[in-house]
Amino acid sequence: MNYSILKILFLIFLIVYSGKPQTKFPDSPEGKIAASYIQTFNNGKEKDWRQFFLENVSEKELKERSIESRVERSLIMQKELKSFEVQKLISSSEKELSLLVKAENGEILTISFKFGPMHKLTGIHIMMGEVASEETGPPMSKTDVINAIETYLSELVQSDKFSGTVFAARDTNIVFKNAYGFADKRFNTPNKINTKFNLGSINKFFTRLAIAQLAESGKLSFDDFIIEHLPDYPNKMIAEKVTIKHLLEMTSGLGDFFGEKYQMLPKDKIRNLKDYLYLFSQDTLLFKPGTNRRYSNAGYIVLGLIIEKISGIDYYTYVKENIYKPAGMENTDSYPMDAITPNLATGYTHPEGDSINWISNIYTAPGRGSSAGGGYSTVDDLYKFIQALRYGKLLSPKYSAWMLTGDLPTNDPELPLKKGDFGIAGGAPGINAAIEFDAESGNLIIVLSNYDPPAAREVADKIRIWMKRLE
Repeated sequence: MNYSILKILFLIFLIVYSGKPQTKFPDSPEGKIAASYIQTFNNGKEKDWRQFFLENVSEKELKERSIESRVERSLIMQKELKSFEVQKLISSSEKELSLLVKAENGEILTISFKFGPMHKLTGIHIMMGEVASEETGPPMSKTDVINAIETYLSELVQSDKFSGTVFAARDTNIVFKNAYGFADKRFNTPNKINTKFNLGSINKFFTRLAIAQLAESGKLSFDDFIIEHLPDYPNKMIAEKVTIKHLLEMTSGLGDFFGEKYQMLPKDKIRNLKDYLYLFSQDTLLFKPGTNRRYSNAGYIVLGLIIEKISGIDYYTYVKENIYKPAGMENTDSYPMDAITPNLATGYTHPEGDSINWISNIYTAPGRGSSAGGGYSTVDDLYKFIQALRYGKLLSPKYSAWMLTGDLPTNDPELPLKKGDFGIAGGAPGINAAIEFDAESGNLIIVLSNYDPPAAREVADKIRIWMKRLE
């Protein structure tokens, strides 16, 4: 599926769509499967999801991504979006059926079901907003794709709805790369390709990779409890119940740290991972570990602390020496907010109730980002990162495949990786970043913005469709 954990978790701030009557599904095998999916999403439990995938997904696809992984991702999305109300049928054929749905929280999404032989599912793609069927448009040349992107972005910039950098490639063939808007509105400093943007929660992906490196080297197991690596963790009852796997999958019962304590704390006091502990370490668990899922920034802080304890160096140094440098990422780091960092974009957000004026987001961000988010990077660095991951420069092929699929394959796959995909995003006031990658096609889309969500997310969704039609 082209919709990974981290992408699901950061669908935010979409336009509310006016309600429409429920749409009837086609009386076809494809229509019945789509109807079953919606019913399972709205009412289903874990066993229902398991049965849905077992009955409707092809054996080939189940070998490439396990039922367990599919169920896990579906439950997380179900937790976030609650339910779907079908607005209309966009298209229907033996190969693809697309629906426009409205989630309970008001978000409008396009769900595209892909079918192969014997009417079996080969993929379910979920995209923001209303997206035309991928099969309705003719193939596009590279020039066609470039022109479509340029026209689209020109309109967004003209209406002041986008500021940032945009990158699209297929394998090593760069299709599009450009910068728009201003990194600093006070001095009309334009964004450039090497401008550094806040990634938001995309940094969690680096944290997952660091944990995978330590697991690969035998220094930890996903089944280890927190207490085994952090014996001095402030809340021992929690440390004895929560495993690294719980933290990775956000099933620990730990919640967020962006609460009242965070609001009251001077942001310049938050500069190291241990500074975040005060914000959540004494909170009770939201549920018994492993029994539910809840988005958890706190859990990724704990993962960062485990990385520090095992490696003997601070988190920022670890990821710089073991991820950024080996990948050739020279413009990526968690820069302190008060440091003089060249080519760093200022985040701009609309005041509440004001959709025209902009203000800086300097009073909402911590003094330094963390293992849960808030680092900076560029489109070129993120391109290097994906290439390094795909070609096994950061992990073995086995663990590299885990990063893309969520499953550890039995044997090391061949490089470059041809299976697996992900879509990850980060968003907060004045911050939006999105990465889309499909190993099979080699399509990679990176959009970084210093505007509120969904500035980057919407651009990435639009470009994905054109890249799929690229000849």
